[in-house]
Amino acid sequence: MKEFAVKLEKLAEELMDLLCENLGLEKGYLKKAIYGSNGPNFGTKVSNYPPCPKPDLIKGLRAHTDAGGIILLFQDDKVSGLQLLKDGQWVDVPPMRHSIVVNLGDQIEVITNGKYKSVLHRVVAQTDGNRMSIASFYNPGNDAVIYPATALVEGEAKEADEAAYPKFVFEDYMKLYAALKFQAKEPRFQAMKAMESSPNLGPIATA
Repeated sequence: MKEFAVKLEKLAEELMDLLCENLGLEKGYLKKAIYGSNGPNFGTKVSNYPPCPKPDLIKGLRAHTDAGGIILLFQDDKVSGLQLLKDGQWVDVPPMRHSIVVNLGDQIEVITNGKYKSVLHRVVAQTDGNRMSIASFYNPGNDAVIYPATALVEGEAKEADEAAYPKFVFEDYMKLYAALKFQAKEPRFQAMKAMESSPNLGPIATA
């Protein structure tokens, strides 16, 4: 598992560099943006979803966006259940052997100024078979200061007060996210924006 985690962390950084290339940012920008003073937070979660005889009576894992940076998911190669919202419709992400599903979290949306969006997703219950998943999360360090990349903020919005997304410390965002995970992400961004403009900022008032 240690070897597995090291390789996935490296893969996450390589994928972030591809995002940088797509956006015209210098190589390593995203890694630096979320690194924090002690590096990123990287962890792996193994989940088991047992079969349910009456899936219409439960919500499964409710719809949400992930709070962090980039997520690498090994799905069960036989039992489905993961869905994402695209153009107002829930779309199945089918099981596929030897594949990794790449998902982006809220922090990538903020840093890329909305050029990349965090994805609303859920897991629905199945009547047959246990579904297993292994999700690895490459998230910002707790003290990382998150804000849109200057190069991606256009025109007058270069002024901090007019930027589409707020500036905040990742740990502060996670405190808010813990209570509002299964609600829309936009109010979370608005709440952080309000904290940013408050005269009593605390750690949010980082330059």
